[in-house]
Amino acid sequence: RHRFWVMLGNGYVELFRNIPLLVQFFLWYFVLPSVIPPLKRFANAVDPSTFQIITAIVCLGLFTAARIAEQVKSGIQSLPRGQTYAGLALGLTPTQTYRYVLLPMAYRIIIPPLTSESMNLVKNSAVAYSIGLTELFFRTREMGEMTFRYFAAFGAATVLYVAVAFSINRIMARVERATAVPGYMGGSK
Repeated sequence: RHRFWVMLGNGYVELFRNIPLLVQFFLWYFVLPSVIPPLKRFANAVDPSTFQIITAIVCLGLFTAARIAEQVKSGIQSLPRGQTYAGLALGLTPTQTYRYVLLPMAYRIIIPPLTSESMNLVKNSAVAYSIGLTELFFRTREMGEMTFRYFAAFGAATVLYVAVAFSINRIMARVERATAVPGYMGGSK
C-alpha cells in the first residue's frame, strides 16, 4: 500500500522537476484544455485572463511544490538516524516520530534553500508572460514601447524584483534566526 504512494510521489516530483517551467506553462494552458473536455469547457466558460491566472497559479504551484518536496526529503535524510531511533525508543509511532521529532528539525535545516525557492518563485512568475498573463515583465515592456524609455521601465521593474527578493531574504533570515538549533545549520553553539 505504501509502495504505491511512494512511487506516485516520486513520479510527481521527477515529472514536475525535470520538465522546464516554460514547457509546463504551454502544456497547462494550450495542450491540456484541448485534450481534456471538462478543462476545455471550464476555459471557455471563464474570462481568458481568469484562466491565465488560474493556469499560472496551478503551474507554478505544482512546479514549486515538487522542488520543495525534494528539499524536505533532503532535510529529513540529513538528520542522524539516531533521532529516528530515539523517537521510536520513546514509544512514538513512526508517524509521531516524523511529526514531533524529524520534521521540526528538517524544517529548520531547509530554511536557507526555502529562501532561495521563494525568490525563484517570484522570478519564475515572469514566465507566465508566455501564456499571455499580464504580469510585471509584460507591463514593463508595454510601458517601454509606449514611452520609448526602455531603460527607465526595465530599471523600475528591476528595482521591484530586487525589493521583493530582498524582503523575502530578510523575512526568512529572521525566521532562520528564530528557529535555529545549536549545532545545526547556523545555530550557535
